[in-house]
Amino acid sequence: MKYLFAFLVFFVAMPAYCAPDEHVVLLHGLARTKDSMNNLETFLSKQGYQVLNIDYPSRKNQIHELAAIVRKEVISKTSNAEKVHFITHSMGGIILRYIQKHEPLPNLGRVVMLSPPNHGSEVVDKIGDFRLFQWINGPAGKQMGAKDHGICQKLGKVNFELGVITGDRSINWINSLMIPGKDDGKVSIESAKIEGMADFLVVHTAHPFIMNDKTVMKQCVHFLQKGAFSKKE
Repeated sequence: MKYLFAFLVFFVAMPAYCAPDEHVVLLHGLARTKDSMNNLETFLSKQGYQVLNIDYPSRKNQIHELAAIVRKEVISKTSNAEKVHFITHSMGGIILRYIQKHEPLPNLGRVVMLSPPNHGSEVVDKIGDFRLFQWINGPAGKQMGAKDHGICQKLGKVNFELGVITGDRSINWINSLMIPGKDDGKVSIESAKIEGMADFLVVHTAHPFIMNDKTVMKQCVHFLQKGAFSKKE
């Protein structure tokens, strides 16, 4: 009986999913820090994942420079991982797409992008030349336009297992006036889609808060495990 009790305690205490050789890298969005991904980091850690929550200077460099910074840190801190999954927010997804197009990670696993501007943002096209915009968002923000010459359009379709979650609720009506169709205050639902993605999900939340949504967190883990989102959430 003593040993049975000890076994049950051990079993109950185990995380829901244990993946010692699988890391999850978190990439925050433009004008944010890794603190914005802290809740998601805690949630994933409880599932048994080793989590690398990267901080990068999103307002100080162009996309190719940020991609080099991120790639170097990922390689240095996940060298022993069998697979390296990613969950990105907003521009973090564009940085990962840039890495995979120009200098792919050798052990990339599955990827979930939250509210990615995969086809750019019309907001940048409208106000990207304003000094205030450039001061807040830096050189990378200026690259996020939706026009054909924007960097998002040049990256092409994805060739890795990708699930995209985006929102349909806006708390920024000024931005929403500049965005065609339904949006999350920064990115339209259509812009979040990308050729080659494995699954797509729309949730009722706004761009700045999507990574903290409990349903979104659960869906992220489901995709990392199954390669698809749960239709029961």
